[in-house]
Amino acid sequence: MRVLLVEDDMLLGKAVKIGLEQQGHAVDWVRDGQSAESFATGNEYEVMLLDLGLPRQDGMTVLATLRRQGWAAPVLIITARDQVLDRVQGLDAGADDFVVKPFDLEELGARLRAVVRRASGRVHTVIAHGPLRVDVAARAVTLGGAPVALTPREFTLLVQLLEYRGQVLGRARLEECVYNWTREIESNTVEVHIHHLRRKLGKDLIRTVHGIGYTVDALVQ
Repeated sequence: MRVLLVEDDMLLGKAVKIGLEQQGHAVDWVRDGQSAESFATGNEYEVMLLDLGLPRQDGMTVLATLRRQGWAAPVLIITARDQVLDRVQGLDAGADDFVVKPFDLEELGARLRAVVRRASGRVHTVIAHGPLRVDVAARAVTLGGAPVALTPREFTLLVQLLEYRGQVLGRARLEECVYNWTREIESNTVEVHIHHLRRKLGKDLIRTVHGIGYTVDALVQ
């Protein structure tokens, strides 16, 4: 998933960015409240990690402003403030969850997956599509019961396509979900990953919609 990380502490921000990228996420990292608003409204993110004690505009104001503007992606607040009132105010301002520093990166990843799952209306961590099973939490894929090894970016692309079954996702949207804004993307990157997924999971799973993008067709019940 594509994550907007808003954290002004250099050491913590770098550690969280690296940790989440190792879990397969694309992470854009900004360090102040005004940049957070600009990036959130100018890009598509599946979730925001938001510190409260930010320069140039505090996190609570950022959250309230974005929610008033209709920004609907889930927000997980990360903060050193452990008072109940801070948690209540954050949740009332539109946060979906709250984690207090210091925190474990594995738990943070699990909380991210949980808020995104709730936002998409999905209860379970396993996505089923015919004989294909994708365990998002365990990052495991099976086809007809047999394990299939995917690279982190292949896995991320597969989950994105399955989450939006029946919808056509453009190449730019798929690029954004696996690469952050600091990385140079080769022109055929998505096509290469799609080719590998088809080779591993079957050529009919992902359909090309010429001139638009790719889709996994919803199964007929």
